[in-house]
Amino acid sequence: MKGKIGIVALALFSSLTLQAQDKFVPLKYGDMDQWVTRRIHESAIIGGKTKLLYEIGPNKEVDGNVAYVNMGGSPWGTSNVMAKVVGIVKTNTSVYPERRGNGYCARLETHIESVKVLGMVNITVLASGSMFLGDIKEPITSTKSGEEALNSGIRFTGRPKAVRFDYKVKMSGEPNRIRQTGFSKKEVVQGKDRAIAVCYLQKRTEDANGNIIAKRVGTMAVSFDRTQDWQNGATFEILYGDITHNPKYDASLMGLGVGNYHARNSRGESKSIQEIGWASADEQPTHILLQFTSSFGGAFVGSPGNTIWLDNVGLVY
Repeated sequence: MKGKIGIVALALFSSLTLQAQDKFVPLKYGDMDQWVTRRIHESAIIGGKTKLLYEIGPNKEVDGNVAYVNMGGSPWGTSNVMAKVVGIVKTNTSVYPERRGNGYCARLETHIESVKVLGMVNITVLASGSMFLGDIKEPITSTKSGEEALNSGIRFTGRPKAVRFDYKVKMSGEPNRIRQTGFSKKEVVQGKDRAIAVCYLQKRTEDANGNIIAKRVGTMAVSFDRTQDWQNGATFEILYGDITHNPKYDASLMGLGVGNYHARNSRGESKSIQEIGWASADEQPTHILLQFTSSFGGAFVGSPGNTIWLDNVGLVY
């Protein structure tokens, strides 16, 4: 394990102490030691700079404005994207590799991204750092198409006990968040920002119209609202079945349909995942949705400066 030995994290909802018989299974590339580096050339009209986008995958460099497809069997997508709006190529980078010990970790941060071209486009958005199991379809063509570009979750039939990872957090210090969508003025959103981690095990089906229907099999959600140094081996229990009467249940993070997640159906169409109920506690899932985000409250909401670092991500059995 990279970094100094820490303590089991204090969670808002649930934390486990690993038993001797428990088995930790790292997710592929979950040690954050390998990254794809993309060199994207932004349009001349906005300065023509070459920007670096980082993706979690095999060590490789890609030069050119090529839409990214997950490499090396990587299950990870990120909020680092190439956009092409009214013909203008622009990038957003909010997930970075950062040195940690003899290897790397991932740094996810919330920041303001803007592009202004007189008479053509004037967009200022709040972008949070996010990494998730799944992928994203590039290029992004508008701020409204961002969620539809996400393919959230991957095929998975296991029944793990918990999610485990190392993390560090730096809070912005702001008492409230902001919403900045690009086309409306900045709004204040009441409440302190939080970094979040969620894991939903789902049993998905597809109806005749291509809609993605899901029942929730297992749930893990935790938020971090204070600055902390590295917490190693933080282990968070996955709760199975209907958990609405569980004292650990928090509807804002664990409720059905929370997050407005999208995925692609068998036809390649983007569809909102319709969570219609809770599966029985002994059901086998078909997909796992795991996401880490530096801000809380949905797209374009957060506090600039909020940051979470992640490393050694995996599942406990």
